[in-house]
Amino acid sequence: MNVYLAELIGTGLLLLLGSGVVANMLLPQTKGNGGGIMAISTGWALGVFVGVVVAGPYSGAHLNPAVTLGLALTGQFEWALAPGYIIAQVLGAMIGVGIAWLFYKDHYDASNDAGLKAAPFATSPAIRNLPLNFFSELVGTFVLILVILYNDGVEIGDGANTPIGMGSLGAIPVAFLVWVIGLSLGGTTGYAINPARDFGPRIMHSILPIKDKGSSDWGYAWVPILGPFVGAALAAGLYLVAGA
Repeated sequence: MNVYLAELIGTGLLLLLGSGVVANMLLPQTKGNGGGIMAISTGWALGVFVGVVVAGPYSGAHLNPAVTLGLALTGQFEWALAPGYIIAQVLGAMIGVGIAWLFYKDHYDASNDAGLKAAPFATSPAIRNLPLNFFSELVGTFVLILVILYNDGVEIGDGANTPIGMGSLGAIPVAFLVWVIGLSLGGTTGYAINPARDFGPRIMHSILPIKDKGSSDWGYAWVPILGPFVGAALAAGLYLVAGA
């Protein structure tokens, strides 16, 4: 499979399942309505597991521009491939969240709460304090990238030209990593820790014909985009200074 297609499909599966669990827990008249952060964090973690299983052997399963940046900054990924990876991740996120919206369309239509309708698409702060919201995204992503960088770097795929990423950490360990970040650090901003995961779905929230959807809150969008990039850069810097 082409590496860019693998990133698109893997990220698409991640967002289908991640957006899906949020919709299932929050939207009215679903079978899962009323579930809390444990269910949502578990759904996202297992969504990462699925994406890594599918994309890992082909692209390294970055599924996240922050992962791509962290690996490139530490010399573990070719800079020339980075733009294509990031574009594929954003497009995959858009496709995945679009399918999840169609899947739950009746339940979106049954709600008149614009906030609930936005939640399966993009993150938002529990308390709006942009400097601390930015710090939350930075720290969560810092933990994610640092652990990925300090994995054993086992070979994936053919062991030759396949770039490493979350796939080299292993599908189950990376799922646990995302799970603990969600449970421990997700209470403030909803832990985007992934610019594509927030940016692509926020675009879809803006353009899809969602009944009474309200604002896409683009004034906040820079936080889950820039915060993860800065967190990834800091993790890469520590890795380079401290040594592998």
